[in-house]
Formats: sequence, C-alpha cells, structure tokens
Amino acid sequence: MKYVARINNQQYEIEIDKDGAVLIDGDERDVDFLNLGGSLFSVITANKSLEAVIDDDEGSIAVMMGGRLFETQVLDERAILMMQRRGLQQTGSGEVRAPMPGLIVEVAVQPDQTVEIGDTLIILESMKMQNELKSPISGIVRSVQVAAGQAVEKNMLLVEVKEA
Repeated sequence: MKYVARINNQQYEIEIDKDGAVLIDGDERDVDFLNLGGSLFSVITANKSLEAVIDDDEGSIAVMMGGRLFETQVLDERAILMMQRRGLQQTGSGEVRAPMPGLIVEVAVQPDQTVEIGDTLIILESMKMQNELKSPISGIVRSVQVAAGQAVEKNMLLVEVKEA
C-alpha cells in the first residue's frame, strides 16, 4: 500500500509491501514498529531504539518522538486519487491546535507578526516534556487564543496564521 505523508511542508511517499518492507521515497528502510499499548509505540530503525507517542485524530496525526513533536496528515493511494479527481490540492492550514492536553509555557508570537514556516509559535508542556509548536505556513499571525500559564485541551485552537 502506498501513502503520502506531509511533515513540515515536505512530502514523503511511503510504500509498505505485503512482506512488511518499507520504502520511503524509493529507499528501503529497515524499520521495526511495535505497539506497546495505547498510543505508545517502540520504533527501531538504523540500529536506534525510540519510543513514540502517536495520536491519530480524524486523519491528523501527531507524533512525539525524541522530545520533538511532528504533525502530519497521511493519505493512502485511494484518498490521493480521489483528491486528484476532484481537483483538490493539499494546502497547509494556518491553524495551530493543541495536539494533546497540556500547559502553555510560552507564547512566542503576537497578532500581526510575520512568521515563516517552522517558526516556533507556542511552547506546550505535556507529559513532562516541552513541545515547540511551529507555524505550518508562512504568513501573518491573525490571532493568538492562549496565554502563558493557561491549561489547554486537545484540539483547542492556539494560534491562527493567515497566508500573506
């Protein structure tokens, strides 16, 4: 089965064959993936063992691994084909939502501030780890919905960025 994952505005083509072999952008990768229970997984690749917390919320996937938070959307080949036939394009949303419940440690932006893709907008503490939530698009900060010290729930809108 083929998939397309978009992480930090970079697209990766992932193919998993019937024998479990994994190809990423055509390069074979040695990956061992095991569910340890709930949203906790063990990933072994390139002789490294990592733990990952993976949260799938209606197709938007948040992965915390090695102290870093990655947000992605993964589409299978059927979904991609349907989007192509409908003429839809993948565009990054300017909304930054809480990938998990936590506490806002720092708000690094303010309304009307210009930001680039990957700029840190918010630092969210969750599960005793600080996670930098980054801008998914370049643009201007339209609104900031939270303040430092505020507790937030999963999927709560934190910052909205509008394309310039």
